[in-house]
Amino acid sequence: MSVATTRRPRVLGILNVTPDSFSDGGSFAAPDAAIARAHAMAAEGADGVDIGGESTRPGAPEVAEDEELARVLSVLEALGAGFPALISIDTRRARVAEAAARHGARMVNDTSALRDDAALAAVVAAHGLELVLMHRKGTPKTMQQAPHYEDLLGEVRAFFEERVRFALDAGIAHERLILDPGLGFGKRPEDNYALAANLRALSIDGLPMMLGASRKSFLARFDPRPAPERIPGSLAFAAMAFAAGAAWVRVHDVGATVSFLDTLAALHDAEESSFSAHRELEA
Repeated sequence: MSVATTRRPRVLGILNVTPDSFSDGGSFAAPDAAIARAHAMAAEGADGVDIGGESTRPGAPEVAEDEELARVLSVLEALGAGFPALISIDTRRARVAEAAARHGARMVNDTSALRDDAALAAVVAAHGLELVLMHRKGTPKTMQQAPHYEDLLGEVRAFFEERVRFALDAGIAHERLILDPGLGFGKRPEDNYALAANLRALSIDGLPMMLGASRKSFLARFDPRPAPERIPGSLAFAAMAFAAGAAWVRVHDVGATVSFLDTLAALHDAEESSFSAHRELEA
């Protein structure tokens, strides 16, 4: 079969350089392990690698800024501008984003959507970085303490509208913005499924969407295995992202996701080709 031409979501590999990651138990907290994992993800087909030095899992305590910076800096220095995939920094802090940009990062993935550090917007604008604005209700420490919505989709859309206006007013270019509904960040289990199923309806002003469901606890509804084994559920959400035309999926299991999405794209192309041939025969 020919190479798929259908546009599928780009794959952003998750690299947590923290000792308390929910998904890998701190496997990549040591710089050498993190650097090797980044290169492995690039070899598996990752379009980008998202490096984070602060756990934002539910209930996580805040990490001191100096500690966060120390965790990511050696990895960023080792990867540098020559790294074959886009480098993203998963941070809420201007100082960390500034250091990352100086070492080749081209994207900031901000789980606070520019709410936790007033100086971050200026850093993003000055360096022309791409910016992920993620919806989060509450703080990492409190967000899963009985979250509630009267109008889930409406509230998330209103949040995006306000945050996009804020970013534009801060001088960040419209084409640099990406929206993420923040699965697991202040959401009831059913909210995560509803947001993924309605991803296309959440886009504001045609902005691209990112979806991050990989290994998260709400997948245990159908797969009670430990987090690293929740690949089937993770891929199901990747399929929804594909169907909705999402720009990115953020995942731990890069190789499996790349193969899955490439296969979906090839099937879509084959379906389109067969449909066109059938129409020609009918004509």
